[in-house]
Amino acid sequence: QVQLVESGGGLVHTGDSLSLSCVVSGRTISSWTMGWFRQAPGKEREFVASIGWSGSPTNYADSGKGRFTISRENARTTVYLQMNSLKPEDTAVYYCAAARAGWSNSVYGYNYWGQGTQVTVSS
Repeated sequence: QVQLVESGGGLVHTGDSLSLSCVVSGRTISSWTMGWFRQAPGKEREFVASIGWSGSPTNYADSGKGRFTISRENARTTVYLQMNSLKPEDTAVYYCAAARAGWSNSVYGYNYWGQGTQVTVSS
């Protein structure tokens, strides 16, 4: 059974940084595309970033370009999201996701999901 567990969320101020981690258990992720999504209250879940199986390509939503960095360590079955210069509009539950094949910026392209970690940015 594949499980994804996110960690690293918290309450920060505008301009601060946070590093999220996602540990995958149940199988290797070395051939999978991994992604991060987020969902704010009352809004749909939206794409944040993705990374190919070899570490590239990486793709980012416009909202995070230049501020967020996605990376992965296949040996540790871990995916990271470094978030800098955080803004109040980044407040959301952040989800890690895994896609067995292909790449997508849609929730429908991913097969497995974590439970999410809350990120709150105060102004």
